[in-house]
Amino acid sequence: MSLGPGDSEPSQFRGGVAPGSPPRVVPAGKATSGQAKTGQVSTGPVSANQFTANQVTFDRAELNRLFGLYGRKVAAGEWRDYAIDFLKDRAVFSVFRRACEVPLYRIEKNPRLARRQGTYSVISATGLIVRRGQELDRVLRALDRSLSVVAG
Repeated sequence: MSLGPGDSEPSQFRGGVAPGSPPRVVPAGKATSGQAKTGQVSTGPVSANQFTANQVTFDRAELNRLFGLYGRKVAAGEWRDYAIDFLKDRAVFSVFRRACEVPLYRIEKNPRLARRQGTYSVISATGLIVRRGQELDRVLRALDRSLSVVAG
């Protein structure tokens, strides 16, 4: 992976401020010990929650389930690439057969639909909603169907 100008390895600024990140301004009267009571600029680390508070994300258990399915489909030769988008209103895990195509399927997490159709949905390349529901495992079963032998 090559880094562009101004980019740095994420591990280089752990515990400090990332190069090029905006400094935090401490409002007057809210200063901690060692800071003046004026609008002093703080160069300490910025909490990750400040940047992701307005984004919907997948948690670790959801990502484990998604990558488990993705790994099985890659091993079977059906999928080749993926993309993850964290947006304001939803999180999207897209899977591709080839990197230059539109997504084969999108698995979306939309918390605003939790009380209606369900938080999770699987959407095909044509925009058809394959399945919706409250539980990710049940929704992913639409994609994770294994062939069973029928005795007859």
